[in-house]
Amino acid sequence: MKSLKGILIVLSLVFFLLFGCNKSNKIIEDEEIKSNSILSNIKKGQNRELSIKERKAFLDKAYAVSMSLDNSSQKRDIIHDISVEYYVVNDYESYKKMNDKALKLSILINDSLGIAKSYGNIGIYYRSSKIDKIDSAYYYFDKAERIYSKISGSEYNHGKILIDLAQILRKAKDYTKSESVTIKAIKSFEKAKNDLYMPMCYTNLGNLAKSLEHYDESVVYQLKAIEYAKGTKKEVLQTLISLNNIGTVYKSQRKYNKAKDSYKEALSYRDFLNKNPKRHALLMDNLAYVNFLSNDTDQIPSLFYEALKIRDSINDKYGIAINTLHLAEYYKSVGADSISRTFAERSRDVSLELKYNEELLKAYQILSDVSPSEEGLKFANKYIALNDSIIKEERLFRDKFARVKFETDEITEANQQISKENQILIIAILGLTALFLLGYIIFRQQQSNKELLFAQTQQEANQEIYRLLLNQQIKLEEGRQLEQQRMSEELHDGVLGRLFGVRLSLDGINQRANDGFTEARNKYIDELKSIEKEIRLISHDLGAETLPSDVAYIDAVEDLIKDLCAIHKIDFEFNNDEDIDWEEIDDQKKVNFFRILQESMQNIFKHANAENIKIDFDYLEDKINLTILDDGIGFKSTKVKKGIGLKNITSRVSQMSGVVQFLSEKDEGTKVAVSVPV
Repeated sequence: MKSLKGILIVLSLVFFLLFGCNKSNKIIEDEEIKSNSILSNIKKGQNRELSIKERKAFLDKAYAVSMSLDNSSQKRDIIHDISVEYYVVNDYESYKKMNDKALKLSILINDSLGIAKSYGNIGIYYRSSKIDKIDSAYYYFDKAERIYSKISGSEYNHGKILIDLAQILRKAKDYTKSESVTIKAIKSFEKAKNDLYMPMCYTNLGNLAKSLEHYDESVVYQLKAIEYAKGTKKEVLQTLISLNNIGTVYKSQRKYNKAKDSYKEALSYRDFLNKNPKRHALLMDNLAYVNFLSNDTDQIPSLFYEALKIRDSINDKYGIAINTLHLAEYYKSVGADSISRTFAERSRDVSLELKYNEELLKAYQILSDVSPSEEGLKFANKYIALNDSIIKEERLFRDKFARVKFETDEITEANQQISKENQILIIAILGLTALFLLGYIIFRQQQSNKELLFAQTQQEANQEIYRLLLNQQIKLEEGRQLEQQRMSEELHDGVLGRLFGVRLSLDGINQRANDGFTEARNKYIDELKSIEKEIRLISHDLGAETLPSDVAYIDAVEDLIKDLCAIHKIDFEFNNDEDIDWEEIDDQKKVNFFRILQESMQNIFKHANAENIKIDFDYLEDKINLTILDDGIGFKSTKVKKGIGLKNITSRVSQMSGVVQFLSEKDEGTKVAVSVPV
């Protein structure tokens, strides 16, 4: 009986092993069939000879099969590979869907690398030109970067995410942060011993240096980008990118001959450019524009038209917006206002469609100059409104990035706090000694916070004292200048006038009399002339205006506006462009801007009956622009008789080689626009 039972057990075991092995082999065989099917469909989806619709159909099949695989890092890798191919065929929504799936799977299997890669790919989705939500892109790149920074051996992927972050920061004009992140990316690639993305890093550093007006550094970085690209598949492309960027740097420096050489060198790569018409048109347009700026009109405007023809043929809308803008600027310069207006309107329409605000701003500026007076004023108002909105958008970008950083840090801090509370609970369970230690640490932290709060309060008090001292200094300086002006006028109009009258009387006596004292009177006349000259010099020195070097200029301006508006009970808004380095601006120009602002505000208080004033300092194309807007009763700018105030403003602007416009209509407020070259 026992023998029979033993035989049955052995037979059962053998049957189980045979069946189990067959089942296991069957599972492995099925997995291999599925993998082969997925790879086959992906490969077909990569076939550029097929239509986009056919390629997407094969990718859909690959994805459908991948969903039947067991959850694993292999399945995650396959989904990522499929998502890349969707991106190639411009199916961005499927690309996003794939990476959302991959992210959920990576979280499910606790795969940190998969999570980081999915975050990075989702960031690319939001960064794409079709979506263009760079705040969301920054959010996901930042999440990916935080994970990669903690994983050893992921330096290469970490570097790719860092350069993505750096480019977004440059677009948001956070140049200093972008530069530091780019340098971190370079160090990551050096540690990974992979130079593939080095050209991109140095290109970004070159563009940042140009934005910061470090032109020599910019050229060096672009040349480094070319050097790193040598021997790679992208050698020619990177060379053309960097040569174009170098040409742009020289154009900004007004070294037009060097800019031409750079663009011509790039255009010598004819075989490559014939296959890349978009880049070919870009280089031609840039060369034509530098020729125009340098008054080299041999190939103008034919070169512009040739570039535009290429861009029209490939429907390069961004290129068309730039190209037509350049043509509008050229025809404006030769006085062909109607043609200039046609091209400016086309650039405006394309820029509106693409939401390219910088090109739209330039189009409005040209249209305001070449259009009839009433239409020109409308375009000028659109220019002002758009410029204001761009400034606000840039601030919003920075605020969004700061908020993303803060919220991410807040989540991290919250997680750390939860972890700390768990540790406290464990410590409490383990014994009273650990609890006492924790209480002591909390007590010390509270003391530290109190000390920090006291130091912060003290610093704020010091800042307030400094502001008051600065305001007092400005008022004292204004009083001193008024007294100097009064003394100057007294000497010039009073004493000097009387001396001049005496001298004329003596001259008259000499002409009428011949009594032997003519020589003596001539001697006294010469002495009077000498005295007049000396008084005139003293009067001029007393009348010269300066601002003290130890006064923060923009603070003095803001306090002036604030005090005057408070006296007259008028609301105001004041904006100063951070790109203006007032310490480098000539003192006399600063004085003139200060007086222009004073005079304009006095005119508003006396005549405008305004309730709101808006004052902006902007920096655009190497010019400081002062704009003063009020919502008062206005006046007919074509009929108004210019008083001494407007003449003083015009005179001061003329001294600075600038231009001033007084734009107003009855019951529509007044705008004073001053533009002065730096």
